[in-house]
Parts: sequence; C-alpha cells; structure tokens
Amino acid sequence: MEEKPFESMNVIPFVDIMLVLLTIVLTTSSFIASGRIPVNLPQATKNVTEADKATIIELDAAGAVYFNGQEVVMESLGTLLGHIGRDTSFIIRADRDITLQRFIDVADLLKQLGFTKVAVQTKTRS
Repeated sequence: MEEKPFESMNVIPFVDIMLVLLTIVLTTSSFIASGRIPVNLPQATKNVTEADKATIIELDAAGAVYFNGQEVVMESLGTLLGHIGRDTSFIIRADRDITLQRFIDVADLLKQLGFTKVAVQTKTRS
C-alpha cells in the first residue's frame, strides 16, 4: 500500500476551540475591569464580645416590639434608636408567625437611621 503525502489539515475544530476560549477570557475580563460583581465577603472569625454587646429587638407573634426586653411602640422605637451610636450592633429576633411587613418595618427603621451591623437570629433545624 502506498501512502499519500500529507497535503492539508482540517483546522476548523481548532479555530472553534480558540473562539470559545477567547469568548470566556473577554467575558471574564470585562467583569473584572468594570467591577460589576460587587461581593462583600464575610469574615471567618466571630468576635464573641460583639455578640454580648449586641442590642436585641424582639418581635412576638402578636406583633409587639420589644427593645432590650421592654415593650415599645414603633414610633418610640425610632426615638430610642436615635440616641444610640451608629456602630452599635443589633440582633433581631422575630417570631416565625409575624407578618413580613412588621419585620420589614423594623429593618427599614434601622436602615433609615444608618445602622449597618444588623443580624437576624434563627433557630437551626433538627
């Protein structure tokens, strides 16, 4: 059997692979350059003293709001929070049966007053 000389090579699959790689690189680099993916990474360690100093806001099933164990109305909660430093951390403990709007009202009030250290306490499933 006589072998034919190698005359041509099919480069279409190679070009397809290179175009796909080029598309991936350009897409990724545009996200990095423009900063369109803002990610605020959480810290790995927890400071125990911060959890002890946290101010607690509780919402019971009836919709009552408690600030550090004392029942308050929403209007006076804003006044009480106005006298606290903006670097204070808060823990919101809400009953699972309250309306979502009641929880949003408290979270929105904290946001309007400029508090940024807000956590929601949950119970782990058994």
